[in-house]
Amino acid sequence: MDGIIIINKPKEYTSHDVVAKVKNICKEKVGHTGTLDPMATGVLPLLIGEGTKLSEYITNHDKIYIATIKLGIKTDTLDSEGKIIEKQEVDLKKISTEQVNKVLKTFLGKQKQTPPMYSAIKIKGKKLYEYAREGKKVEIPEREIEVYEIELLKIENDEISFKVHCSKGTYIRSLCEDIATKLGTVGYMKELERVKVGEYEINQAINLKEIEENGQCINKNMESEKKLENNNNIEFLKKHIITIQEFFSKYPTIYLEENKLKLFLNGVNLSTDNPDGTYQIQIKNGKWLGVGVVKNKLLKRKIICKNNISVVK
Repeated sequence: MDGIIIINKPKEYTSHDVVAKVKNICKEKVGHTGTLDPMATGVLPLLIGEGTKLSEYITNHDKIYIATIKLGIKTDTLDSEGKIIEKQEVDLKKISTEQVNKVLKTFLGKQKQTPPMYSAIKIKGKKLYEYAREGKKVEIPEREIEVYEIELLKIENDEISFKVHCSKGTYIRSLCEDIATKLGTVGYMKELERVKVGEYEINQAINLKEIEENGQCINKNMESEKKLENNNNIEFLKKHIITIQEFFSKYPTIYLEENKLKLFLNGVNLSTDNPDGTYQIQIKNGKWLGVGVVKNKLLKRKIICKNNISVVK
């Protein structure tokens, strides 16, 4: 299996937990494109088999989240899993729809953000959360992020729910804290759901339980082509795996002549007049082979789908 599966990550699971479970089922290389905290839920794209080579094309995608802020309480991790380190009274009369909307709009556009201390960012070869657990202070460099859209969903007593469309690298925990500060109090991220990564939305995602139940059945029936063809559960994979060919379907195509095919498969750079960029690679007979990159008039092999190599042998 080569491609992408969109998982709706459940609470209490780390992204690594989900990868490990799917890897055990598929018996293939599996990776993810962006960690979700254990308390967070939502879209987690998993890259399977040769699909792991798609990471560079997905990790830079923007994201959409739905988050809930709990006002009046600050935690050391900026979320519900941390220790309470500060409490403040919240004047609910000041937490009006008009005031909250006004504050949210101040976060639109490009800005600098300080990541939370409890994060996996490395400083001098060590992750920030490791410093935090040791009680050590370290200077955290700001990073540039961008908020494209931010929308108030509801206010319920001392809790605010909002939807935000933001760039890669945006920490919603930090955003929640900054919003609370502008509202004149403290706060932490109580809930978080990632509803979109790039073009992949929550309604495309499948639950981990579905993968476990259907995937186990598929794995047990991989002994022969006949059993595989007769297995009803193969439709489950066909329905939910986004193949590498589908992923690159909107990219331009280069058709290779037979005399250049073997050279390309062996990693030889081929001369071309095509402009620099990423291309689908097809054989003249229409068979899809993989992906190549053109740079300075040379076509270089990038991704070759192993299941398609037999087609040209």
